[in-house]
Amino acid sequence: MANTASAAKQARASLRRRVVNRRLLDNARLAQKKLLSLITAGKKDEALKLFPELQRCLDRAAKGKAIHRNRSARIKSRISLKLR
Repeated sequence: MANTASAAKQARASLRRRVVNRRLLDNARLAQKKLLSLITAGKKDEALKLFPELQRCLDRAAKGKAIHRNRSARIKSRISLKLR
């Protein structure tokens, strides 16, 4: 339990941020799983069409600071290597 009013307000704000960050991360992970499953199934042409969606999700998560921008870049780089 928060001892001060400012600590209580911070606790409420962190809960709101957690919901937003969770949604951003879930969208990015879902797009990543879809793309990787297409790559392993050998459907690289479909995966190439889905890659911009993954980039958008990762960039949005990095912009909102749900993940670090370098992690976003690393994921995009590794998946683009698999698409070659």
